[in-house]
Amino acid sequence: MSSIGVMLPRDLPAEQVLTFARRAEQLGFDQLWVVEDLGFRGGVAQAGAVLAATAHITVGIGIMPAGARNAAFAAMELATLAQLFPCRLIAGIGHGMPDWMRQAGAWPASPLTLLREYTIAVRTLLRGEPGPAAGRYVDVENVVIGETPAVAPPVVLGVRGPKSITVAGQVSDGLLLAEPATPSYVAASIARLASASPQVITYDAAVIADDGRTARDLVRPALAWIGEPDWAPHLATLPFATDLAAHRAASVAPEEFAATMPDDWVRELSLAGTPDDVRTGIAARHAAGATSVVLVPTEPDRLKALTNLAKVLR
Repeated sequence: MSSIGVMLPRDLPAEQVLTFARRAEQLGFDQLWVVEDLGFRGGVAQAGAVLAATAHITVGIGIMPAGARNAAFAAMELATLAQLFPCRLIAGIGHGMPDWMRQAGAWPASPLTLLREYTIAVRTLLRGEPGPAAGRYVDVENVVIGETPAVAPPVVLGVRGPKSITVAGQVSDGLLLAEPATPSYVAASIARLASASPQVITYDAAVIADDGRTARDLVRPALAWIGEPDWAPHLATLPFATDLAAHRAASVAPEEFAATMPDDWVRELSLAGTPDDVRTGIAARHAAGATSVVLVPTEPDRLKALTNLAKVLR
């Protein structure tokens, strides 16, 4: 089943968080994704709050960095949410942003090893089984969580590199692809997953306006970071990848890079345009294999942006 979701912005004022969540459900979005980034808000706490404030929308956590929590306690938190709100939770786990994780003293020597061990442990515990044998980083051997949900929530990996995506196909229920998630990147990532019927969630910066060019100009600031080394896998499949890298290198600042990139690039790197434009972009991502396409509001007035984004649902 193909779903359309929306992201709860990480910097949304606290007094608007529950209003945003309830409004997303009322407007008809299938999913609401909360973000856990260092210096903003915790993902588990947000997920619990918005699950309690809503009735049926699925809530995803995107993502919980593996180095930030003991696997047994992370599994307990997820199991509790899944018990209280059955079949409404998707748990995203990932490496976390390297610079942030280093600031917090939580970046391992082998991020891939940690992610593999952590994901196996959390999923094992969520099933009510004894924790697996101790590994290099994760030791929850024979730990048992007595309070487990009747149905364990899906665990997807929020990763982007080829090796990490391969691991996601081996040890998780699917993949969460951060923005930009172009159809070619989605298809290439799924090919690396080599997994049967995975969940594949995509993020993309999104703006809807009556005039497509106006919408794409409004989304440009959200694309300012594209071209940095961490995002290389997202861009490798694009026909203009080399030109984009050159444009980035020639730009004085990220803001200049985003403001001066060609409109065709903005069209490809976002879900911005008229409602029909964005519907077409969503359909292309679904056709490439995404099971859920998540729109990331980028305009300053997030509640107004949410209402505009819901036009694709009609």
